[in-house]
Amino acid sequence: MLQIEINTGPDWQDGNDWQKRTEQAASAALSVSSYGDLVERNFGLEISVKFSDNDDVRTLNAAYRDKDKPTNVLSFPLVLPDLLESLSNSDDGEILLGDVIMAHGVCADEAKEKSIPMADHASHLLVHGVLHLLGYDHETEAEALIMEALEVKALQKLGIANPYADQHI
Repeated sequence: MLQIEINTGPDWQDGNDWQKRTEQAASAALSVSSYGDLVERNFGLEISVKFSDNDDVRTLNAAYRDKDKPTNVLSFPLVLPDLLESLSNSDDGEILLGDVIMAHGVCADEAKEKSIPMADHASHLLVHGVLHLLGYDHETEAEALIMEALEVKALQKLGIANPYADQHI
């Protein structure tokens, strides 16, 4: 079972059902990944998502990535990727997969620049963040191609257009 805990900051109080969108995006990301069966195992799988602002994300980006600027989404996995396959249970029956934090200002600016709805762009970034929690990355071209292909598949499940259509995918 997948459980999503969200914390929605004031900038995100825009009438969107962020809980529902987050649950859908996380489920879609899991389903297209190599770890889709995690939700069927004998423990609860939890993801924490904070919908925050540029200042919070900038602080975290500087502290954990040595980049003193805000970014759209940060992911903090709590399970090492090589342990994901072997997860079987936990002391309390729950495993916290990790945390995702999003910066409203950066997300809104990117959505406007791309002429797409903010909610769709945020869903894409949620998928992206959850894939990071599952060990996917985009440090090399090969990793980026794999991750982007998974994002496109997940977004297709959500009825969201391919964000890379004009690029190399």
